[in-house]
Amino acid sequence: MTREEQRQQVICSCIEQQEHIASVAKQEMDSAQQQSNDYGANVDRYDSYRTKMLRSRDMYAKQYSNALAGIRHLQDLLRMPPFDNVEHGAVVITDRQAFLLSIGAGKFMVGNKVFFAISAQTPIYAALKGKHVGDSIIFNGLSQTIKEIF
Repeated sequence: MTREEQRQQVICSCIEQQEHIASVAKQEMDSAQQQSNDYGANVDRYDSYRTKMLRSRDMYAKQYSNALAGIRHLQDLLRMPPFDNVEHGAVVITDRQAFLLSIGAGKFMVGNKVFFAISAQTPIYAALKGKHVGDSIIFNGLSQTIKEIF
């Protein structure tokens, strides 16, 4: 498998995870709205149950919106070529972990390998930025050597 195909596979797996998150958030948002609607007309302006349902709906709406924004960003990364150094959009494999430098989406699987989607705000991203294959970093007292970048 070429570097481009490997990179595409990693990004597509992260997109699938974000699509699942968006789907669950949408279902929960719709459910909270339906529960609020089924509850009936407002009894008074301090109706705590309805307020709870609407807050829940708003929370899931924000999660849904964030997941969709993440999907759009990851789809933009699909159009970029593989990288030779560590920068935003690169897939980085070290001797300890594997990263997709993109959005803060956390842990996801590609086949049987664990990857971490990390954003530019994370300290490990800052430690990796600009490095090349063979370079090492020390993060949280542990040394990691970059094995692959694509």
